[in-house]
Amino acid sequence: MIRVVALIAALVFSLPARAGVEITEVTSPGGFTAWLVEEHSLPFTALEIRFRGGGSVDAPGKRGAVNLMTGLIEEGAGTLDARGFAEAREALAASYKFDLSDDSLSVSARFLTENRDAAVALLHLALTEPRFDADAVERVRGQVISHLRSRETDPGDLASAGFDRLAFAGHPYGSYYGGTVDSVRALSRADVVEAYRRAIARDRIYVAAVGDITAPELAALMDLLFDGLPETGAPLPGEAGFALAGGTTVIPFDTPQSVARFGHAGMDQSDPDYFAAYVVNEIFGGAGFNSRLMDEVREKRGLSYGVGAYLSAMDQADLVYGYVASVNETMAETLDVIRAEWARIATEGVTEDELRAAQTYLTGAYPLRFDGNATIARIMVAMQLSGRPIDYIATRNDKINAVTLEQANRVAARLYRPDDLHIVVVGQPVGVDATE
Repeated sequence: MIRVVALIAALVFSLPARAGVEITEVTSPGGFTAWLVEEHSLPFTALEIRFRGGGSVDAPGKRGAVNLMTGLIEEGAGTLDARGFAEAREALAASYKFDLSDDSLSVSARFLTENRDAAVALLHLALTEPRFDADAVERVRGQVISHLRSRETDPGDLASAGFDRLAFAGHPYGSYYGGTVDSVRALSRADVVEAYRRAIARDRIYVAAVGDITAPELAALMDLLFDGLPETGAPLPGEAGFALAGGTTVIPFDTPQSVARFGHAGMDQSDPDYFAAYVVNEIFGGAGFNSRLMDEVREKRGLSYGVGAYLSAMDQADLVYGYVASVNETMAETLDVIRAEWARIATEGVTEDELRAAQTYLTGAYPLRFDGNATIARIMVAMQLSGRPIDYIATRNDKINAVTLEQANRVAARLYRPDDLHIVVVGQPVGVDATE
């Protein structure tokens, strides 16, 4: 059995990167839609499923219920208790992973062609007949609480939570989808069952598959897999808005190194200027060592090992959002540099050389993302969730290269708004004055 599981891992991770991905849209007789990339060289399929809503559909006063429920899906189903389910999955050499974010509940399945029907039947059982046994609820509750306690001592988690709490007050985004120690302790089995009904339903399904499966086979698979699910889930929350004005918030915490999260409202992915904003932000705060923030904060001044900014596109809010950590004695200088760079890119824009370098990097790195069936399936389902067209993979680099210097500088002035920049710092930063 260990050898078979190892074979699956090798199949998942060893496929070569592919620049050209041919996607077929598949619609089942039951009305489900999926994106498919056929790859028959290996007897293996990666299946990705997303249920839109995720942690944002928690019932009022039940924060963390969907997260707890997600952790319990694989802990017994139908006539199988947790051990029985695990043994059945292992006998099939199948892999299922259930995860949660603010906006979606994800199901990642991997199975060999020879075991496909049985693996899908077992996953169907987990999705339609989860047991939520009392002992499993308490075991997973304990794991969740342990994780929550760890977050209480992590400055990065505290900074992120502080920023979200202030920016999205009154919206699910304003609190961690995993809940709090107190909220999770208070959840009952009935709350878990209700969370299941709210989050897993036929009206919010997105599917992608890559591997040794044909379109008719995938269509039949979907109708079998989703048969018996509730028709509709809980309504999605409305737009979150952004409640923070420019300024600085300090959250005291005993640590030698302060951590900061910073940003303001950003740009929706459907905006005609989004690709220009994406390129400009790569110049400003991209993950590589060539961004302005990395150059000014780390390379020139040695104030931090890591700093960056990115465009955060959630279902109900969009941000330009950044991160940095620095020892308490240098955090004030670090934040001064970030503020100065935020203002400089807004007023001066970027140079032709910076633009061309960013375009070369972004277009050259893109094909490297497609490094296996599982990765491609995840990319495709994310494309669906964000409203990308089915030919996006083929056209994305053209959109990057089409950004002109004039457009980039116009968008830089629109995207980065120094007066709106809010910084949340966790630690004991010397010389950092809170404005609220």
